[in-house]
Formats: sequence, C-alpha cells, structure tokens
Amino acid sequence: MTITRVLVTGATGFIGRRLVQRLVESGLPVTILMRETVGQGRPLPSPLATLRPQLDVAYADLRNYSLTSQAVRAASPSHVIHLAAAGVSDPFLPPETALRHNLDGTLNLLRACFAAPGLVERPRQLISGRTPGEQSAMNVYAASKAAAWSFCQMYARTQGWPIHGATIFQAYGPGQPAQMLIPSALAAALAGADFPMTAGAQERDWIYLDDVVDGLLAALDADLPPGETFELGTGRLTPVVEVVQKIFELASRLGRPLVGVLPGRPGEEARQAADAGRSRELIGWQAAVSLEEGLRRLYQQATGL
Repeated sequence: MTITRVLVTGATGFIGRRLVQRLVESGLPVTILMRETVGQGRPLPSPLATLRPQLDVAYADLRNYSLTSQAVRAASPSHVIHLAAAGVSDPFLPPETALRHNLDGTLNLLRACFAAPGLVERPRQLISGRTPGEQSAMNVYAASKAAAWSFCQMYARTQGWPIHGATIFQAYGPGQPAQMLIPSALAAALAGADFPMTAGAQERDWIYLDDVVDGLLAALDADLPPGETFELGTGRLTPVVEVVQKIFELASRLGRPLVGVLPGRPGEEARQAADAGRSRELIGWQAAVSLEEGLRRLYQQATGL
C-alpha cells in the first residue's frame, strides 16, 4: 500500500509529538487533529511548531461527531493513528469524562473514518492506542479504554474495518509530563532531595519513547488482520522501586528514595509485560533501548553531561 497522508490524534501528547516529528522527517504528509478552535487555541507545542510548514492542522473535538467527520473528510487520510485519550496520568478521573473522551471520542472517529455519508475513500488502516491495564480494567481510565477497544474489535470483525490496536506499555523518555514517575524521581534525585514513594513492588515493562514511535511506524501498512493488536514493550520486567533506585544511583546526590512512605494506589496490577516475540512476528519490530540506556540518556539530557 501507499501511505498518502497520516492523520494523528493526540499529537500534542508525550508520544504524539515525537511520532509526528518522525513522520514529517520521513517525508510523509501529516495532519494532526487539534481540539482547539481555529484562532482561539494555544500555540502548537515544540517541536510541532517548527514543523508547521510541513504539517496540516485540522480542528475538531472528538466528542462531536459532526466536527470529527468534517475534519476527517477534509484531511482524507490513508492512515490514522489514534492516540488521543483522557486519563493517562490521572487514571481515576471522573467516569463521565473518561467515557466522553475515550469511548465516545473513539466511536465518533471510527464512524467518521469508515461509515460517514459521502466519504469518498476510507482510510486503509486505523491504529488505536491501547493500555495494558485494559486486561483487568481496575481503574476508570483502563475501563474506558477497554470499552473503546471492544467496539473497535466488534467493527473490525463484523464490518471488516481495518482497525489495529497498539498496546503501549510503560513508556518514558524526553518530554514526559513532570508528574509521572521517572521525571519526578529524576528531578528529586538531581535536586538532592528525598523521594517519598510507595513500596514500588509492581513490575512493569519500561519502553523508551523512540522505541514506541519505531513500533508505531513499523505497524503502518503492516499486513495485519482486522482487530489485531500488537504490543509495544521490551518483554522484560523491572519493579518500580528498582527503577527509582537506578535513577538515584545515576545522580549520586544526597537524596534517597523513601520506599513505602506512601500508600499504594488501588487498581495497580502486580505485573504487566509485553509479548515481544509476538510483536516481532506481527510487525517485524523489537525494542532497541535498554532501561539502563534510556535512563542514562534522560540523565545526560537533564545535566548536559
């Protein structure tokens, strides 16, 4: 297949910004879907602002089907990567907010891409971002994402719509929101401050931002059956407490992790690991950056060393 234009939702987010940058660098025409109204929204964040001449911007709130349909029709994408979601850093957000953004927003995008009246040409692929927490759905965010994917699978299986899932495991890297675990632990370590935390026994599959983006790019135009999911992770597990300890070892400052000072959050699964072998089979991709190397890169970027 030929990729003629990629429409990206969630383009101003942590993963979306880097993905759009890489798509533009690859010479692919890109349209990003922004929720702000034309002329009234905030400026595009870096690095998207520097890509503006090579980047088209469409404006629509995914919660509004009519506006979403108009934006999709105007962009006429051959491929769609749907990363927009509410609750990534706040998994216990109000249920009505999660459902409006994550379920209704996804349904509106699906209908706009594959069932809108007057649609000249449907996208040949829609990749929808997923979370590993969907399996147990122990918080509002994960439950709303699981509901959205159930509809994706239903349409893929009954209508043959070319929808694929990208389950993104514990992503980290440059530009991640400051309140997330790794950037907040790194900031404390560099300041020589103690870092209060939970027991941190839960094991996670940590994947560097560039590896996530490489996986999404590898999946574009991949020969996958409708409704298939590929998992973006390393397949290796590291406890949260060990990750924090590695960060403080890198910084070599006075502060230390205060393990077990904070209570654990409800809805935390003990283990989440990607099936890395399956991903190699499906999209010919595997993660290249180890956790140690990824943390080292973040430390070097933060310190200039």
